[in-house]
Amino acid sequence: MLAAEASAAPSIDLETIRRQFPALSATDNGAARIYFDNPAGTQVPHQVADRTAECLLQSNANYGGYFRTSTLATAIVEEARAAMADFVNAPSPQEIIFGQSMTSITFHLARSLGRFLNAGDEIIVSQMDHDANIQPWLLMARDHELKVRWLPFNTHSYEFDLDVLDDLLSDRTRLVCVGGASNLLGTINDINAICAKARGAGAWTFIDAVQSAPHIATDVQAIGCDFLACSAYKFFGPHQGIVWGRREVLEQLEPYRVRPAPEEIPGCFETGTLNHECMAGTTAAVDYFAWIGQALAGYKASADSNFSARTQHVHAAMHYLFTHEKTLAARLVEGLQSLNGVIVRGITDPAAMDRRVSTVSFTHDGVAPDTVAESLAKRNIFVWSGHNYALEVVKALDILDSGSTVRVGAVHYNSVEEVDSLLNALEDVLR
Repeated sequence: MLAAEASAAPSIDLETIRRQFPALSATDNGAARIYFDNPAGTQVPHQVADRTAECLLQSNANYGGYFRTSTLATAIVEEARAAMADFVNAPSPQEIIFGQSMTSITFHLARSLGRFLNAGDEIIVSQMDHDANIQPWLLMARDHELKVRWLPFNTHSYEFDLDVLDDLLSDRTRLVCVGGASNLLGTINDINAICAKARGAGAWTFIDAVQSAPHIATDVQAIGCDFLACSAYKFFGPHQGIVWGRREVLEQLEPYRVRPAPEEIPGCFETGTLNHECMAGTTAAVDYFAWIGQALAGYKASADSNFSARTQHVHAAMHYLFTHEKTLAARLVEGLQSLNGVIVRGITDPAAMDRRVSTVSFTHDGVAPDTVAESLAKRNIFVWSGHNYALEVVKALDILDSGSTVRVGAVHYNSVEEVDSLLNALEDVLR
C-alpha cells in the first residue's frame, strides 16, 4: 500500500542523515547550497556513489559470461532486481524491469499493451499526472483507435473525486493510468481505492509512483495495481528507471525486442545492455533506506512478517522520515500563505498534511515564477519554475500562459532552518 503512517516515529536524527550526503556540504563562493529542487532529482548518499564507482572499476563487463568481471556484473543485476522487489514488495524479482528512465520504459510498454487492445476500447488517464503517464497512453490510443477518458481533479481541493471515476469506468475500460503523488501539487492519491475500482471493472492499472516512492512506503501487493513505475534518482539513487509488472500480465504481452534477447520476463522487456553501474547504485539507495529503518528508526525485523527483513526496514524508514517531511511541508505552506500575493497550489489544511508529500508549488500575483526561481538561485536556493511536465495540471488551473508555478520540493535531508531561509529570501524577492 502507499502509506503515510508516521505517528509512532521517533524524532529524526537529521545531523546523522545529512552526513551521509556529500553534496549537502558543498558551497559556492562561500554560500551553502539549499536543495529544494528534489522533485526533479535528489542528491545521493555516499554509499550510492561508492557502489556505482565500484561497479565501473571492478565489474565493468556485460553479464552472462564465465569470466570474473561478467559474473560480478551478473550478480549486480540480480541484486538490483532483489533490492527493488523488496522496495516495492513485489512477489518476485523477475517482475522488476530496468530501463533508461520511467518515461522510456512506459513508452516501451505502451507499444506492447496497445497490441493487446482493440479499436473502441477505453483507457482512463489523469488530469493530475506528469506527462510521462499521459502522452505514452494518448499515442497508444491514437495508434489503436482507443477512446481516452479523463479523470479530472478538483481545482479547489486539489484532490480526485472518486465518484467521478465510477462514472468513467465501463465494460470497455481496459487501462487506468494515475500517479501515486502529484509532482506539482504534492497530493497523495488514494491508489488503493482507484485500483480496486479499476479491477472491479476488469481494467488493468498503471501507477506512476515516481513522486510517491521517495516519501511513502510502496507495497504493490496491497495496492493491487498491475504496473508501478518509479525512478531511482528521485529516491536518492542514480538515473535509473524501474517498472514492476504483474507476472500474469507481463506474460500475456508481446515485447518489442531484438531476436537474441531473452524470451522470458523481465529480460524480454529490457532493450539492449542494462546500465549496471546505476543498477548497483539503485541497490545502494534501497539499502540506504533499510539502514535508516534499522539504525535510526530502531526497527527490529520480525520473522513473522509477510515482508522480507529489508522491506520491513524500508517501510520503517519511510514512516520515520515522513513525520519530518510533514513538519517541513506544514511550515512551508504556513510561511508561504503569510506572504502577500502568494497562492499555494495544493493542499494547505494543517490537518491534511498526511494527504500530501512535501512538494509545494505556488504562484504570486505580481512576480513571474521564472523571476522568483532565478532570484532564489542567486541566493543559492535551488527551486524549479514552470509546468514541470504537469501540463494538464497547469491547464486545469489556467496558469500555463502566466508561467505556471514555483515548485519547492523538500525531502528528509532538508531542515526547518532551510525552509526558513527560503521564506526569508522570498519575502525579499516578492517585495
